[in-house]
Amino acid sequence: MNELCTSSTPISNFGLPSADRTRWANAQSSDILGIWTWRRHFHRVHGPAFGRRQMEMSNSPITPTPSTRFFMPKLNKLNVAGFNLLEALSTPVKPVALSADQLELCKNAVRQMREKLQSRGSRSQIDKEFDSLMTDRSSSHLLNLKTNAALYVNNIGKNRYANVLPYDDNRVTLTNNYSGDYINASFITGQGLEDLPVYIATQGPLRTTMNDFWEMVLQERCPVIIMLTVLMDGSQDKCYSYFPSVLNQPEQYGRLCVTTKFEDNVWHNSVVKRVFEIRNLSEPGATPHNVLHLEYLDWPDFGAPASTGPVRDMIRTLQFIPVNAGPFVVHCSAGIGRTGTYCAIDHTLRRIINGDLTAVEIWQSINNFRGQRYGMVQTRDQLRFCYEAVCDELEDLIASNQMQSDHKVKSQHRLSGP
Repeated sequence: MNELCTSSTPISNFGLPSADRTRWANAQSSDILGIWTWRRHFHRVHGPAFGRRQMEMSNSPITPTPSTRFFMPKLNKLNVAGFNLLEALSTPVKPVALSADQLELCKNAVRQMREKLQSRGSRSQIDKEFDSLMTDRSSSHLLNLKTNAALYVNNIGKNRYANVLPYDDNRVTLTNNYSGDYINASFITGQGLEDLPVYIATQGPLRTTMNDFWEMVLQERCPVIIMLTVLMDGSQDKCYSYFPSVLNQPEQYGRLCVTTKFEDNVWHNSVVKRVFEIRNLSEPGATPHNVLHLEYLDWPDFGAPASTGPVRDMIRTLQFIPVNAGPFVVHCSAGIGRTGTYCAIDHTLRRIINGDLTAVEIWQSINNFRGQRYGMVQTRDQLRFCYEAVCDELEDLIASNQMQSDHKVKSQHRLSGP
């Protein structure tokens, strides 16, 4: 361990003394002050047309045989500056409160999507939608998208899979990295929907790219990393162990020092929640950047989880993060199948709860994502899982809101008397 990478005061859990909580809260607030500018930077680099592109490109490493929105207030600069990761994580997640119009729209959305899931015949509606995605992969638009940066001689070795490369016009460009500006990562946006999160879809870091990965997280001021793969699948290397494994023991990644400040197993031990502190050793006086890390352990490659619960719980956990606090990093192994599925579920829920009923056509959002990164959502099972997860979450949300409404009516009757 490089002696420059020394830890600050250890924080083993969120049961901190009040003075320590205040110190870290103040540091986190200071750290967030400049985050609101990231979206402006993003559009300056990539142009206003980015995100309006449609279409796809298909699957990835060894593809198997083909077998609205959460309500969050529109946040301005002051809201984001006041956001504090530690305090937010210490606050229980409350169900989203829906208006009467939102409630009816959610019910309508569930009806439409359940009809798709229950369709029968030689080809179900889900099958037909996936067939359309596969057909669109050879469109002239997609064939014209370039991946030149990924194929430069110095960059080829930075790609985990030879056939999963970021497009030049929306790849993440590293600005202060000694090993070059390339990383196999893509900005993913909605179709001109400014008030939704931007995702960074990326591959599982390699041993030779984990320093680049942390540079990207710090550069883009990412508030969260969502990890959807195990490190090893049998004898296959799916992702390098890119983060510190011991609590409060810092590790150095190039010019950055990363320390695990918190770790907890949730959702029946299938999800590990961590908080990392990133410090730039080349800027000793800079405020550390804190990032939430969610690692889902039970999602099979090319497949779908047995239950929608853990994924929905992760999405609910992140509803407190302001959508303009920075891009959400999402990765599996290739950064397209499980990554695309998670992004599609989160994106669809946010649109529907915000009143956009067109979001029930999840395959169209995936088509848009595929125009930004090759092969997002790889299999029919993953497409079906998108619909199941969105329906399950909306049904739970409808039930909780109806229960609250019934309780309110009963309370009013008791107060009004006989």
